[in-house]
Amino acid sequence: MKKIVVFAASLAVAVGGLAGSAGAVGCLSGAVAGGVAGHFVRTGPNHHRHTLAGAAVGCVAGHEMKMHEKRVAAQRRAAAAAGQPVPAHH
Repeated sequence: MKKIVVFAASLAVAVGGLAGSAGAVGCLSGAVAGGVAGHFVRTGPNHHRHTLAGAAVGCVAGHEMKMHEKRVAAQRRAAAAAGQPVPAHH
């Protein structure tokens, strides 16, 4: 479990340095969720690899989700500032 936390934190720092705090939060939360999911999928002698793979995939998915939310919020603010109808959330 300690390896998962260190791995997730390392990815969060790396992604956070590139994309801001929203991406880091998404990466970290996704990595934790993916690591836990991978841990419960474990099979065979190398079950720890599922945990780390789940953390890596979760980091990417969480980062992308947060960046999407950030883009949608920016579009809504721009539309509201321009007096246009605000697009519906999808």
